[in-house]
Amino acid sequence: MPLVLTLKHSPDVPLEVEGITPDLLQSKSLADIERVPIFQGNRQLPLGEWFSVAGNPTEESIAWEGDLSRVHWIGAKMASGRMTIHSDCGRHVGSEMSGGEIHVLGSAGDFLGCEMHGGLIRVRGHAGDLVGGAYRGSARGMTGGTIIIGGNAGHEIGHTLRRGLIAVGGSAGELAGFNMLAGSIVLCGQAGIRPGAGMKRGTIAFLGDQPPRLLPSFRRACRCRPEALLLLCRHLRTLDFQIADEVMTSSYDLYSGDLLEGGRGEILLRVAA
Repeated sequence: MPLVLTLKHSPDVPLEVEGITPDLLQSKSLADIERVPIFQGNRQLPLGEWFSVAGNPTEESIAWEGDLSRVHWIGAKMASGRMTIHSDCGRHVGSEMSGGEIHVLGSAGDFLGCEMHGGLIRVRGHAGDLVGGAYRGSARGMTGGTIIIGGNAGHEIGHTLRRGLIAVGGSAGELAGFNMLAGSIVLCGQAGIRPGAGMKRGTIAFLGDQPPRLLPSFRRACRCRPEALLLLCRHLRTLDFQIADEVMTSSYDLYSGDLLEGGRGEILLRVAA
C-alpha cells in the first residue's frame, strides 16, 4: 500500500508542500511524516495539521487525495518513486524533478514540470501556462524527461526548452516553444499565435488538421515523411498517448527557423489528406 496523504479540507490560503516526495519520506515513520513542515502563506505548519497520513512510506509511492487545486509544489524536486494525484492540483507540480513518475488524474495548474531534469509527468486532464518552461530570469527550462498532457495546455509551453519531450493531446496557447534551445514538442490540436518564436534548435510537430500560421521568419524547406517523427509517435503510443492512425501515414511540410536566431530549429506541419 502506498503512503496516502488526504487533504482534510480545502484551504482558504494555498498550501505549499515542496519537499514531500517519495525518496525523502521512505525512511520516515508516519509520525515523523506528520511533523514534516509545509507552508501556508508565510506560516510554517506540520503536514499533519492539513493532511491525514496513512499507508507504507517504504514503498516509495505517494497517493494524494482530496481537493488539491489550492495545493502547490506537489512533487517538486522529486528524484525517484511514484506519485498519483487523484484530483485537480495547483501550480509547480514536478518542478525541477529529476526522476520518478507523477500521474495526475485531473488537471494541473501553471508551471507544470518547470525546469524539470528527468522522469515522467502524465496529466490526464488539462495544464496551465509554461509547461516544461523556465522561470523568469532562468537561462533554460526543462532539460530532460517527458511530460504528457491528455487535454489542453496554456501559453508558452516549452519556454526555453533545452532537452526532453512535451506532448499535448489537445490544443495549446500562444508562443509554444518560445526561445526553444532544443528538445521536442508534439501538439495534436490547434495552437495560438507565434509558435517557435525565437527558437534556436529543436522540433515542434503539429499533428492536427488545422496547422497554425507561422511567423515570416520561418522558411519552408520541403515536404517529407520524417522517420524520426514516426519513431517518436510510436514511442508516445507505448506511453498510452493517443496518436491517430492518419498521423503515421501523412506527409509533413518542414519549415526552418527562427531565421532571426540562426534558423536551425524545425517546425513540422501535417498535410491533411
